Amino acid sequence: METSGNSHKKPKLSNSPENWGMHRATNVTYQAHHVSRNKRGQVVGTRGGFRGCTVWLSGLSGAGKTTVSMALEEYLVCHGIPCYTLDGDNIRQGLNRNLGFSPGDREENIRRIAEVARLFADAGLVCIASFISPYGRDRLNARKIHEAAGLPFFEVFVDAPLDVCEQRDVKGLYKRARAGEIRGFTGIDSEYEKPEAPELVLKTDSCSLNECIQQLIDLLQERDIVPVDGSYEIKELYVSENKLDLAKADVETLPAVQIGKVDMQWVQVLAEGWATPLNGFMREREYLQCLHFDCLLDGGVINLSVPVVLPVSVSDKERLDGVTAMALVYEGRRVAILRNPEFYEHRKEERCARQWGTTCKDHPYIKMVMESGDWLIGGDLQVLERIRWSDGLDQYRLTPTELKQKFKEMNAGEVGVCWRCL
Repeated sequence: METSGNSHKKPKLSNSPENWGMHRATNVTYQAHHVSRNKRGQVVGTRGGFRGCTVWLSGLSGAGKTTVSMALEEYLVCHGIPCYTLDGDNIRQGLNRNLGFSPGDREENIRRIAEVARLFADAGLVCIASFISPYGRDRLNARKIHEAAGLPFFEVFVDAPLDVCEQRDVKGLYKRARAGEIRGFTGIDSEYEKPEAPELVLKTDSCSLNECIQQLIDLLQERDIVPVDGSYEIKELYVSENKLDLAKADVETLPAVQIGKVDMQWVQVLAEGWATPLNGFMREREYLQCLHFDCLLDGGVINLSVPVVLPVSVSDKERLDGVTAMALVYEGRRVAILRNPEFYEHRKEERCARQWGTTCKDHPYIKMVMESGDWLIGGDLQVLERIRWSDGLDQYRLTPTELKQKFKEMNAGEVGVCWRCL
């Protein structure tokens, strides 16, 4: 008697919870890593320190989870913090492609993702998980998986009203769900359980993307995941308006040092915040870090390869050594105060060799350095007024803060501008 070939096929196992036990391994032993998290944190990324954690974004389809997660990932990576986003659609095309949207499959989907996120976090990355994850018990289980491993877990509710999500409906899923083409769609015929105590709620219907990212960065800074200097807030060195009269009176009483045009240009760079996070002309420690490593190392690694220094003569050094503050004078005007000054030797040949790879005096910049003062002064800078050159171009010289505002008005998003590239 002949039999059909199909009669010998193995029965297909479902993904329902009652069948998971059939595949559960019992003869396995956890293998401890030889590399500690602290050691891994020293080599992962450029910011230094272990920052592994999971940021779990939960919310309705169309609430903005993917948009927020990808923008946060870009922000962190651009600031030297290793990060990776696990996105719902991406995961279902690979790791979880054998799962559907039944309650059991949804539970297994989140369990697998939580375990993967834990591994990313344990490796020292900020893992961003962007999933609807509609059930509170599944999100709680994801948290427990991280807590058991001693890893931070931040639940973020991406909150947008259902009608707003339906209006967005980028994928056309709500329309299909309303038409009955999709069954069990969260928010339509399947419940979404709102988080009861998330670490953060993002109101994406009323907050811009940049505002949402800033709220997330604030949270990560509060929890010591992102260093405070990691956000690189622009640091302008102008005297505040309410203290300007006092500073102007003070500057008239201080001993003065004459500065040239190049020095004045550096004052402008510092005052407008282009050299953030510097508080003024480089002190010796900052100068040596810049010269030897092309970056500042205190408080994290910050790219800064150009020495921002103020050379002075031997006579100026002897005259001003020991003062607590001095006035910087350009073309007869007292333009700034340098407080808590620090004098250190200007080793010109070393500076030129490290900065340009040569000490040839025919090089115009090397010639300028060699003819400058034998001492350098570092200190905290207070600039009295906006610097103008009256050359017809001042209206185009926007500060970093002004440029950010201009880009915001243009809906240009985040644009990085660096004086070292101009």
